[in-house]
Amino acid sequence: MGERMKRLGYRLAIAGFVLSGAYYGLYGGVYSVMDIRSMQTERADLIEAVDSLVSLTDSLVQRGDSLATDPAAIERVAREEYGFVKDGELLVRFVPGSEGAETDLDD
Repeated sequence: MGERMKRLGYRLAIAGFVLSGAYYGLYGGVYSVMDIRSMQTERADLIEAVDSLVSLTDSLVQRGDSLATDPAAIERVAREEYGFVKDGELLVRFVPGSEGAETDLDD
């Protein structure tokens, strides 16, 4: 019976060491598994943000190049964003009316 208890004690000790090692591997140390997963998620988000900024930068560089070399692009921006018109053209702007305002066009 004594030999049997010794073996059981050794087995329990080994199981305890294995379980405590597994616990330390998962939740102990400098970074736990949860910390590593959250860092991986944060890294993926940052990579996506960098890719988005690279795409935006490329499109802005392309627009700057077209504005520097293409007179039609310059004219389009001047017309759309600043309301410029050529000589002899008529600029018509539509002003949104207030709700419930009635206009009498029959007069």
